[in-house]
Amino acid sequence: MLTRFKTLTVNRFTFITALFYVCVFNIPLFEVIKKGIEKQPDVDPIFIASMPLFLTFALSFVFSLFTVKYLVKPFFIILTLLSSSVFFAALKYNVVFDYGMIENTFQTNSAEALMYVNFASILNMLLTGILPAYLIYKANIQYKPFFKELLHKVLFMLAMLAGLGIIAFFYFQDYAAFGRNNDEIKRYIVPTYFIGAAAKYINVHYLQTPIEYQQLGLDAKNVTTNANGKPNLLVLVVGETARSMNYQYYGYDKPTNAYTEGQGLIAFKDTHSCGTATAVSLPCMFSRMGREDYDSRRAYAQDTAIDVLNHGGIKVQWFDNDSGCKGVCDQVENITIDLNSDPELCSGQYCFDQVLLNKLDEALANAEQKDTVIALHVIGSHGPTYFLRYPPEHRKFTPDCPRSDIQNCSAEELMNTYDNTILYTDYIISEVVNKLKQQQTKFDTAMFYVSDHGESLGEKGMYLHGAPYSIAPIEQTSIPMLAWVSEDFSQDNHLNMACLAKEAEKGGFSHDNLFDSLLGLMNVQTQVYQPKLDIFARCRG
Repeated sequence: MLTRFKTLTVNRFTFITALFYVCVFNIPLFEVIKKGIEKQPDVDPIFIASMPLFLTFALSFVFSLFTVKYLVKPFFIILTLLSSSVFFAALKYNVVFDYGMIENTFQTNSAEALMYVNFASILNMLLTGILPAYLIYKANIQYKPFFKELLHKVLFMLAMLAGLGIIAFFYFQDYAAFGRNNDEIKRYIVPTYFIGAAAKYINVHYLQTPIEYQQLGLDAKNVTTNANGKPNLLVLVVGETARSMNYQYYGYDKPTNAYTEGQGLIAFKDTHSCGTATAVSLPCMFSRMGREDYDSRRAYAQDTAIDVLNHGGIKVQWFDNDSGCKGVCDQVENITIDLNSDPELCSGQYCFDQVLLNKLDEALANAEQKDTVIALHVIGSHGPTYFLRYPPEHRKFTPDCPRSDIQNCSAEELMNTYDNTILYTDYIISEVVNKLKQQQTKFDTAMFYVSDHGESLGEKGMYLHGAPYSIAPIEQTSIPMLAWVSEDFSQDNHLNMACLAKEAEKGGFSHDNLFDSLLGLMNVQTQVYQPKLDIFARCRG
């Protein structure tokens, strides 16, 4: 057991803690600064050397606000444990904890969180989280009488401000210019940026007065004629973490669409997501708002495309094998797969997406003779445990990466593992199409697939997803969107498939198109429907 520290004054404890944060938790920040310097090789070396000193002074000043007796130890123990996790995510995956990632984290379930636990993450938590937290707990901090302690704290804070002022006096223009040219730097500062994002999230979701719920499309009306006597049946497959550049349909050189390539699917080129994480993209893609004006509070306080379909008399069912529908399906029939429901397909921590095919079979067997939408939310390519997304018999691309610390796999292994998830999702889609073909005597059938966001696989040093949209790489925002339409569906609903195939090649699509495309595909008329955003409206007539 470690011996107790030599007695520390409050100010000394504050400075040592700030120095630790600068030297350890802000390593990813200095990696970003290094890249910025490489773009500006003529930067003054003394200015560069001043950066860690500037940050130490700044954190020392901020930390002084919390070095209050009885508060200091629990505050810094919790902060250090949280900062350790944020540091690891930034160091290993280049993940930034902005508002969107905080929102995604708060909505992560235990099974999903366990996917990120591996030897590297545990070792990091022990060395940079638990050990420093223990040392903080054991630190022998000496407190002076109240007014004397207050005077020393004020003098210390003034000294830190003086240090900041001196650096700013000589290098203010350099900091301003460097910051403008490298705006992403602020997102990597630990702990201030993630604490600010978390505070904003808590304020928005728990402290602000709730927005009054707004129903949309109450005038919705199903105007389907069903001229051939068969109702429409659409299966909507909502993908997870699939990026378009790994799809054969989008020019990828590996057969990742081997199962569906002969089924006549249409691939919509150049399609982009609303966000880079499920907690943002999923509610956004089904909301009336577009990406530019999307607001999560408003989204949760108004009807979704699923609700408007329901208002229009369409029977809607949602089956979820991912982390939930994020409020999108709350007002319709919905089932989240029990992770212990199928001993062959489920492990207790996850289920293969084939479990959704069983649910689809049940839904089709009990389907009413009315226009219906069945949504399947797949776990798809959710990382970092890509190898757990496909059964052994679907391990087609090898060598793969059977581990969660994906940064320790070779580029080939990681790409093969991810490609196996894409191919397995393609298998799921092909089975959906096959099942719909079997329903064509009873229904006019169609399938629509769209992913929620993409994924980084080591490009530019980034892994996973969740980057702020303003700096997110195309790997995280470029997504696949596919459609299959039966001949009877196209005829009964007056869709010109040759026209649709040409439109799909033009590209320029996004999640902004989904709301109206679903309504248009199911012939639902309402004042909230915008034909110009309906990708099928261009070829209907």
